[in-house]
Amino acid sequence: MVHTLNHGELEPEVPPSLKAKKFILWLFVVSSTIMFGGFTSYYIVFAASKGKGHGLVLPDVFVYSTAVLVLSSICLFFAAKAVRNQNIQSQKIFLSATMVLGLVFAYFQVGAWSELYQTGATLVNNNAAISLIYIVSGMHLLHIFAGLCFIGISLYGAFTNVPAQKAVYRIEIASIFWHFIDILWIYLYVFLLLNS
Repeated sequence: MVHTLNHGELEPEVPPSLKAKKFILWLFVVSSTIMFGGFTSYYIVFAASKGKGHGLVLPDVFVYSTAVLVLSSICLFFAAKAVRNQNIQSQKIFLSATMVLGLVFAYFQVGAWSELYQTGATLVNNNAAISLIYIVSGMHLLHIFAGLCFIGISLYGAFTNVPAQKAVYRIEIASIFWHFIDILWIYLYVFLLLNS
């Protein structure tokens, strides 16, 4: 059953099976938060014990990738609004924009790794703090690709006219995950800046 809100937006009644899947997603978000918390905790302990951080000036590309990721979250917000208003055309535009911006973010991340490598800051070195830059950004990039899969499923639904209930559910799943990895990247980037 689908309920209509005051402004004409759809608010579906979510079946138990879909609620269970959403709960699993939240468990994954929590476990990912714990994992990245572990990475950053290790970095703090390592830096304290060795008396040094990564000692690098982070590539400017990280700034651009952060801006791109924030913009992608804004596009996804408008895509979710379009889904609830049953505006298929806007949904397609904003989901496509989110997908493209996610790919641009991935491109920038690889570019940042290339810049780091060219300065001699390689993954395997005598400073684990430098290695951690590659590890956390690489693990985050894997989360980006997972998020792009969720967005791709929503985009496919927009082009195949899936039922409204399923469309809203898909965009909610994509939004939860994508906004999480957006906030996560901002945290990681600021952490690396402050602990150089």
